[in-house]
Amino acid sequence: MAVTPAKMLAIAFLSLIAGCSTVPSGAGVTGFTETGQASYYADKFQDRKTASGVRYKHELLTAAHKTLPFGSTVKVTNTQNGKSVVVEINDRGPFVAGRIIDLSKSAFRQIGNTSAGVINVRIEVLD
Repeated sequence: MAVTPAKMLAIAFLSLIAGCSTVPSGAGVTGFTETGQASYYADKFQDRKTASGVRYKHELLTAAHKTLPFGSTVKVTNTQNGKSVVVEINDRGPFVAGRIIDLSKSAFRQIGNTSAGVINVRIEVLD
């Protein structure tokens, strides 16, 4: 299979943006901030194991992030109303474009209305 100039350009571009990523991948991420959209866990995930091995519970203040270390404490602020909640990262995700964090249902309710489904947020790693 031949490698076309378009494929070479795409590979070079993807390599470049991967090297410029600002998403942390390990310890020492205190103070890291990110903005984007937050969603919340659907009811079907209640009592299922998370990536960290603990079971998901709607009533706990937990969240999923693609790369933050498990156990990280994160302040999530709704950018429209200024309400905040502090959650612990115990799962991986969300894997939907534009979404940066998936909150437990109770955490989402503290800063937004679940009927919205998705809200704009700013996250800050506290520890």
